[in-house]
Amino acid sequence: MLDVIRENLRKAPRDRSAAPQLTLAAVLMPLLYKDKELHILLTKRTQTVKAHKGQISFPGGVRDPGDVSLLATALREAREETGIKPEDVEVLGSLEPVNTAVSGFLVHTFVGHIPYPYPFQLNSEEVAEILLVPYQFLADASHWYWRTFRSDHRTIQVYFVPYDRYIIWGATARILKLFFERNGIKMQIRPALG
Repeated sequence: MLDVIRENLRKAPRDRSAAPQLTLAAVLMPLLYKDKELHILLTKRTQTVKAHKGQISFPGGVRDPGDVSLLATALREAREETGIKPEDVEVLGSLEPVNTAVSGFLVHTFVGHIPYPYPFQLNSEEVAEILLVPYQFLADASHWYWRTFRSDHRTIQVYFVPYDRYIIWGATARILKLFFERNGIKMQIRPALG
């Protein structure tokens, strides 16, 4: 499966020049095998972080001046937030950047495989918990829905994926949708009822 994902991610993502008002950020989408089933690692953010309090996200953050690349940003942030060491990540590829509708970030996503079990070390100021969500669950569009919202005099479509007691939504859900579409999975997502 990882070889197929690597091949599907080989094509370089479309380059999007950052609008001056957007802040460059990068995340790592860690993939791992648990009980012989592929999972995607997500984090639940604490209520004390500056942006996206309590939301489900990938490990990542804003590019620091010392980061030599956005990949370096994603790997540094993953280590700071979850204890995943850069040398333990097999980078499989990257996705098109996604902008956050309200908070003003342009998020670059790097997909990587990590070994499991793994000795995670959570940064308790940023990460409340780690979620290991089965790939097959997230790849099934019947678990997803969308709603429209108005923001800054425009209408945006926001995706949601309920999982266990969590809701994956916003930029994280858009990144997941891009990932599955790059891997040939049609995501025909239904509108929310009511």
